[in-house]
Amino acid sequence: MKERSKVIFGNELPVRDYQKAVRSKAKYARKFGDDSGEPHGAVVVENPHIGELLGVRDIRVENGTSAIPFDCEKGVIVANIRMGFGHYRISMAMASAAHALGYQPYWMDLNSYADTTCTKVIGAQNDLYSLGSRISQKSKLFNKLVWEPMNYEGFRKLSYNAADQKNAELMAPVFQSVPKDIPVIGTHVWPAQAAIHAGMKYVVNAIPDNWPMALHLAEGSIHTVQTHYAYQGYRILNGMQGDAVLRPMPEDSLRYVGHYIDDELVRNIETDCAARKARKAQGKPMRFLLTIGGAGAQKEIFAAIIRHLLPAIESGKAALYVNVGDYRAVWEELARDIHGLDALSATHFDDWADTQVFAASALTGDVTGVHAFYHSNIFQAVYATNLLMRSCDVLITKPSELAFYPVPKLFIRRIGGHEQWGAIHSAELGDGTLECRDIPHTLQMLSLFMDDSVTLSDMCDCIVANKNAGIYDGAYKAVQAAAAMKNGQ
Repeated sequence: MKERSKVIFGNELPVRDYQKAVRSKAKYARKFGDDSGEPHGAVVVENPHIGELLGVRDIRVENGTSAIPFDCEKGVIVANIRMGFGHYRISMAMASAAHALGYQPYWMDLNSYADTTCTKVIGAQNDLYSLGSRISQKSKLFNKLVWEPMNYEGFRKLSYNAADQKNAELMAPVFQSVPKDIPVIGTHVWPAQAAIHAGMKYVVNAIPDNWPMALHLAEGSIHTVQTHYAYQGYRILNGMQGDAVLRPMPEDSLRYVGHYIDDELVRNIETDCAARKARKAQGKPMRFLLTIGGAGAQKEIFAAIIRHLLPAIESGKAALYVNVGDYRAVWEELARDIHGLDALSATHFDDWADTQVFAASALTGDVTGVHAFYHSNIFQAVYATNLLMRSCDVLITKPSELAFYPVPKLFIRRIGGHEQWGAIHSAELGDGTLECRDIPHTLQMLSLFMDDSVTLSDMCDCIVANKNAGIYDGAYKAVQAAAAMKNGQ
């Protein structure tokens, strides 16, 4: 296993940073063990949740004989973790694009192998991140002094990458029995790092967000980014070791590809934008999609949005989709706290067939009232937003991974300083608003969408123009990059 924590793209780290990285790995090994000397089998099984929609199959890390053989010619592994919904969403975009391009996508969730050191290490860090996200929304002091600086500058440093590289050595064993010549697309840096440590030959590291951070580096892979701003920042490793001028990333290690978007969303952009403009012109209820992310934070903002919209929903001026993901308690709290919400709401809870039927019928039919969606299964919880996105007029979201999606967007307050750059990028492309950093400005923007004749139409026109410019082709290009590595191109 190559040592990747001492020197990063030719930039030597101080001895203290390397020693700190070694101690980080040792801490996790003491807590969860080191199973690198134990056998790790790999079997392919059908994915019962999104397999039919995206053609994806699962890779399970377990000993035994696989009834379904690995496709070493057309297979592409989408290696991911469940940390919030954003990385899962990127994974689904990659699987969708791979399927559309004629490849066999394999889903490899490194946070789903309960008996492995890999999953235990990821789970512990995921729990800590989710806790920090929730606390940051309740405590302005914690957010200002701890959470924003960590997400904005802490994760930016090469020293942070050094620690992650050592920790990823504990994750590598899950790739032990996976054919090494199947390309891997990591939709979080840890699977990408683990794949490289494990000797996978062709690895693409799909970097999220629009704020360059050393957290996302996986030397040995092709790094793909969604924006030109991110490309420049990563190329020179901008600010990743204070004010030092660092050796740049090699040209062949970094590639701008565009936004990571699912095939079914990209190919229907013109149709869906035309439908939005037609509904606006005809005075039909404006459809807002309110999506609650994996951290389950920001409930105060969601409640204010719903209260503001209820009169417009009652009068037929607006309609609302609320996807609480796999956080049913969030909906129950909202329904309890907001007078009149229950009476206007239809619930679509843990019925995947019903959700799909509703999403399909909404593309051409009328929608009124409030429709709440909850799914206990993580695949369905995340993908429900994708299904609903096509028929909504405005997506209401924090500026995380959804900031890159081809739908008119209203951005509420971020969680973590790095997310603000997603809103800035979207506003410059014309497919989303500025980040509304408080409730009054959020409500102002809601009213502007409903009352103004230009805002929605202009965003739809920009989305179509962006598609024609290839802005939303990132998932296709990431898959093509992975395949090209294998073909020696």
